Amino acid sequence: MAFAEKEFQTSFDLKIWKGLFPFLRPYRGEFLRILIYNLVCALIDVLFPLFQRYAIDHFIGESTTRGLASFGWLYAALVVIQALSVVGWTRASMRLEMNFGKDLRRAQFVHLQELSLSFYNVTPVGYLLARTMNDTGKVATLIGWNLADILWAILYMAGSYAAMLALNWKLALLVILVVPVIVLLTGYFQKRILLWNRRVRKLNSRITSAFNEGITGAKASKTLVIEEENQKAFRNLTGEMWQSGVKAARLSAIYIPLILFLSTTTTAIVLVQGGLLEREGILMLGTLSAFFSYATGLFEPIQQTARNLSEFVSIQASLERILDLLDEKPQITDTPAVREACGDAFHPKKELWPPIRGDITFRDVSFRYPDGNEDVLSHFNLHIPAGTTVAIVGETGAGKSTLVNLACRFFEPTAGQVLIDGVDYRERSQLWLHSSIGYVLQTPHLFSGTVMENIRYGRLDASDEEVFAAARAVSADQVVARLEQGYDTQVGEGGGRLSTGEKQLISFARAVLADPRIFVLDEATSSIDTETEQLMQRAISVLLKGRTSFLIAHRLSTIRQADLILVVRDGKIVERGTHRELLRQRGYYHDLYARQFAEEAENRL
Repeated sequence: MAFAEKEFQTSFDLKIWKGLFPFLRPYRGEFLRILIYNLVCALIDVLFPLFQRYAIDHFIGESTTRGLASFGWLYAALVVIQALSVVGWTRASMRLEMNFGKDLRRAQFVHLQELSLSFYNVTPVGYLLARTMNDTGKVATLIGWNLADILWAILYMAGSYAAMLALNWKLALLVILVVPVIVLLTGYFQKRILLWNRRVRKLNSRITSAFNEGITGAKASKTLVIEEENQKAFRNLTGEMWQSGVKAARLSAIYIPLILFLSTTTTAIVLVQGGLLEREGILMLGTLSAFFSYATGLFEPIQQTARNLSEFVSIQASLERILDLLDEKPQITDTPAVREACGDAFHPKKELWPPIRGDITFRDVSFRYPDGNEDVLSHFNLHIPAGTTVAIVGETGAGKSTLVNLACRFFEPTAGQVLIDGVDYRERSQLWLHSSIGYVLQTPHLFSGTVMENIRYGRLDASDEEVFAAARAVSADQVVARLEQGYDTQVGEGGGRLSTGEKQLISFARAVLADPRIFVLDEATSSIDTETEQLMQRAISVLLKGRTSFLIAHRLSTIRQADLILVVRDGKIVERGTHRELLRQRGYYHDLYARQFAEEAENRL
């Protein structure tokens, strides 16, 4: 199933922004403080022109200094109050941005832990990084600062219009008439700006993904000598993003100057008309001065609001993708009754979990991948008693992992049931099953940290001695002995400082430490040299004893002692039996074994 990023076509829509309300609800107090601080700032900004009017008409017009001291103290007090309000506003906005961004990122991270394995099979890492980091940062900044700016602008404009109407309603109408024109311009440009910003955000995800692949695949790029091709592909992506960004910026560059032109023109008309009224004695000079201050001061918040609305339009593209990620539904979920009884991944009720023996039954199971057109399994039945070792073999791409993914509940049957210890596993918690599974992957993954920490991930409360014992069981202690700092050696990101074989042994020790009832080895010995493999085979024969185990193997020599071998071809199980039984059938398994034996013999020559 190939990844296809969802396309959004909606223009600016408040319904989309309502999706943020659950994240904003805990910070109603911050919003209230921001509202109060903005109200105080806006009120004082509205009062300043009236102080100016009084000073001109009283102190200058009447040529007196009577009351100047009181006037000065009152003016200074307002300046101090406004300054303190700005400090409070800034602190509240900063807290809102940081806390809101933290909660939004945390919600995405938690949600990503709940999504099914199939989601990660088709979703690029770059897409997820762009959502959780870049887009979330933009939305958090917008909520913390741009929203506060719009709030101040609305309060200031409302106060200024009220004051202008009180001073001279005719001149006030000249200023008010420009508002519908600004609204029409905003409606015209916002749809086009949003269109190109959506494209920018989509390309940004692809670029982030390209960065990730370029860094993680650096060794492959160098050995294949495809640096030039990578550069061309990356240059094309950045070129597309540049063109889309330029078009979005060009629209904003037209939109904002248009608003500026309208405001400047209206201010000039007000100044001319007010000057005529003052010359005719209809308007006092102080009133004209105050009106001019309102007119010039009013268009600054209008321009600021226009810029902020343009920003809202642009960032809606980021918000759409964040909410789309949060709306992604896991394909496998526990029922409400199961969550109530057993807890979930973040609040498990382990004390209520029944023990797992590892008896697995496939009862009339059919399975089809979500994007598939035909069943991979059809009316499949199989009983695996607890402690049985099942090997699954077949050529690359034959579908060997499907059965294991169903048994581990990484996928669920399209029809039929999978029973664990006689109970349909959908009646139990996913975590109940997953916590009893040890899974060693073909491509091992280690977390950044020390060797000791990576092994201890198998069981976080394990003692150092238990970690050492797990390492000895799989000969990982021999790897550790060669490391300069032993168990305290840093493995690097993804275990990049160790060889594939060394990482495999450490991941195997991690699985052993967990002491699971169900063991899965997915091509676990394919990346290990022959000498190390022999050590591991002896350890495996002891470790798998008494546990239900699945061995997905390409080397048939590693699974000859399995209790049951399932042969997979073209997504279907075509043969089943022990190693000897399958050889006697002289079927597909016999041909695979003979061909591989001949290849290994030839390689030894």
